[in-house]
Amino acid sequence: MSNPRTDGPAIRTASLVKKYEDVVAVAGLDLTIHRGECFGLLGPNGAGKTTTIEILEGLTLPDSGEVEVLGMQWADEAGGRALREHLGIQLQETQLADKLSVDETLSLFRSFYETANTVDQVLDLVSLGEKKHSWVGKLSGGQKQRLAVACALVGKPDLLFLDEPTTGLDPQSRRQLWEVVERFKGQGHTVLLTTHYMDEAERLCDRVAIMDHGKVIALGSPRELIASLGAEHVIDFALAGGGASDELAAEIRTLPGVRSVRLTPDGVSLTAAELHTALPALMAALERRKLGLSSLTTHHATLEDVFVALTGRQLRDA
Repeated sequence: MSNPRTDGPAIRTASLVKKYEDVVAVAGLDLTIHRGECFGLLGPNGAGKTTTIEILEGLTLPDSGEVEVLGMQWADEAGGRALREHLGIQLQETQLADKLSVDETLSLFRSFYETANTVDQVLDLVSLGEKKHSWVGKLSGGQKQRLAVACALVGKPDLLFLDEPTTGLDPQSRRQLWEVVERFKGQGHTVLLTTHYMDEAERLCDRVAIMDHGKVIALGSPRELIASLGAEHVIDFALAGGGASDELAAEIRTLPGVRSVRLTPDGVSLTAAELHTALPALMAALERRKLGLSSLTTHHATLEDVFVALTGRQLRDA
């Protein structure tokens, strides 16, 4: 059996294309993921994230383009078998048998690999030791997600795929899964993560690629992408009397500290380098026009703001 390479990138794609009838899910994707990093794929529903990750996992064939995972290709039958020994995969929805216990489930998955962690090792990694003999059907949502990740980790993978692993989980369960990912990466392994949650990407990912309509529209570390806005703060406000005008937006653009202004369905959103300069100037401008506010919020710039600035749409687009 062939063995994956231990040098070079963990994942490389070139001109990757996948279509479903008239819908282009992946449109000429070029991507390189380094070994030992946690790499995030971000984007709204329909951006092509899940299709991309399924191609990389060997679950879906591309229409054209090149794919290398750990230096091997899925088209090579021997290489594909070897790759599966070195990958851990957690899907968006993992259906496990409710009437099996946690240790029985992990023992089943462990039997699929030539070399594997012990059940107790994996349970310790995901903090599920106290549920070892519990039925899967009796676990909470967060515990089931951690068990799904444990099934992905049991084969001692070099590369871990996590497709929206914390969707629908409560904050405590999300943090527990983050700790699992951080421990795995801390051992020198590679993680490819898709997520809708910007705090998750900023916490876990060394680099992120923002996808839209099957293409990468921005790539870099979270800090680099946020810095590309040229501002540290975002101010959102709505007027008591209704929608804001283009004339008001043009005036706000000239205020000190303001970097950009965008009219939204709910009001106005602007980025500012210095909140203590821009906010008083904004309030003075509204007072001169005798305009009242129905709402005003401020926050530090995030990856969500990067996506909105690039596309004009929210990242978690329904």
